[in-house]
Amino acid sequence: MTKQLTQVSPHASDWYREAIIYQIYPRSFMDTNGDGVGDLPGITAKLDYIASLGVDIVWISPFFKSPMKDFGYDISDYCDVDPMFGTLADFDSMIAKAHSLGLKIMIDQVMSHTAEEHPWFKESRSSRDNPKADWYVWADPAPDGNPPNNWMSVFGGSSWQWDTRRRQYYLHNFLTSQPDLNFHSPAVQQAHLDALRFWLERGVDGIRLDACNFHFHDTELRSNPPATNRDTATVSDVNPYGMQAHIYDKSRPENLPFLQKLRALLNEYQAVAIGEVGADDSLAVMAEYTADGDKLHMAYSFNLLVPQCSAHYIRQQVENFEARVKGGWASWSVGNHDVQRVATRWGGPEAPAAFAKMILAMQLSLKGTPCLYQGDELAFAEADVPFELLQDPYGITFWPEFKGRDGCRTPMAWSDAANGGFTTGKPWLPVSPDHLAKAASKQEGDAQSSLEFTRHFIAWRRQFPQLTRGGIEFFDAPEPVLALCRDAAGERSIIAVFNLSGAPVSCALPQAAGAEQLAGYGLPGSVLNGQVELPAFGAWFGYAA
Repeated sequence: MTKQLTQVSPHASDWYREAIIYQIYPRSFMDTNGDGVGDLPGITAKLDYIASLGVDIVWISPFFKSPMKDFGYDISDYCDVDPMFGTLADFDSMIAKAHSLGLKIMIDQVMSHTAEEHPWFKESRSSRDNPKADWYVWADPAPDGNPPNNWMSVFGGSSWQWDTRRRQYYLHNFLTSQPDLNFHSPAVQQAHLDALRFWLERGVDGIRLDACNFHFHDTELRSNPPATNRDTATVSDVNPYGMQAHIYDKSRPENLPFLQKLRALLNEYQAVAIGEVGADDSLAVMAEYTADGDKLHMAYSFNLLVPQCSAHYIRQQVENFEARVKGGWASWSVGNHDVQRVATRWGGPEAPAAFAKMILAMQLSLKGTPCLYQGDELAFAEADVPFELLQDPYGITFWPEFKGRDGCRTPMAWSDAANGGFTTGKPWLPVSPDHLAKAASKQEGDAQSSLEFTRHFIAWRRQFPQLTRGGIEFFDAPEPVLALCRDAAGERSIIAVFNLSGAPVSCALPQAAGAEQLAGYGLPGSVLNGQVELPAFGAWFGYAA
């Protein structure tokens, strides 16, 4: 099943607003050489499957050379493929195949930090007067030997690590093996732009910018004050990182001119950028970073990646962003490689397929570019990975209250054969028995499956510019009902209503009185005289009267 080549308007400068992103975590997607780790040829082999979903952009998490202490988010060479994943020739073949299917390739750019094995850091730490001495954030100790301030690492403890070579501390916002680059150095900025150009020249269509508000730090190294509201959207409540207001170690104003430089380079290649924002006020940063058409094209936050959710909360997040945005654009994600799978996180341990279908429809009805995570189209639940098999250093540190990110990173189950058809070897993480029961091959062709619903709903949605480019307005409705309206110039307004719970609901929605039900979206629900009737995890779409 191959996608049509003209799903979005590729010649429009804002074509990405009609697009859907599909995220691949390459370690866990498809292994072709039997080493238990996914690779680029594996992605190439499954591009037809991805195209069949009806998505437009394939975001691939890092595949660059790396010691893999943070599984690729610690890069030691920005311009080469790690042998674990293949070669540059494999990358070129993947790009060619993707483009032949009408798919665009988006790569992860981890600019805020490198691996400690990167040649830049090896040179920088060798002395205080080498050519790259200021390429990283170095600081003298306090008079008593302590770090220069109270900044904390997202992964636990101080964000300062003592280095005996320079007899100084270096900054690391994540692992100690991920030293932070000093973006106040123009040479660092240029080095990153040069590396990005390397990939753009190879045909890359876009970038996902990891931790994009971490690039700059306060040059005075002022300590952060205590948080007035505990940040549990970015980090779990067992992590003391959320106890600080992070006003000096990230989201600094100097980042805006750099993003403008980045955008100018991307414009040369008609490429797009989406930024990951984890901040005390992520919506404000998202709005700022996408404003005025000269920085990021899109941004997403962790605001819909939280442990619990409600209709009121979803409405609040979208409305708050819309109230602040200045011509920018959001990408709303409910799942990715950093958080528990949405089927478990919001649906509970026994979430039915109906939940996955409703959540997909809800996500694709919000104003913004949706980003789907591999396996969510199959309604995969969070995998249970025992402590002795954990790989994620984040989870190992905060076990048992926080089990880390391995549960959402287990390999794809393509069939119910050994190891889910993912590998002929031993997979780097175990394949979930739950996923085997929901394997892609078992759902293929089953009209009632999550997979076929995903394909169907994405195709159905494309008929309506209201649901891709339209404005959004929410209606008052009791929990657990989310009711909204999408408008586009010259088109009839579409009302969408969702039951976020596993129990039937009935409620009055005056705005739906006289509405005309749309056909073909594939979810149960009805409206009569402004009274909405939705079964468990049901939904309803219709033209407003």
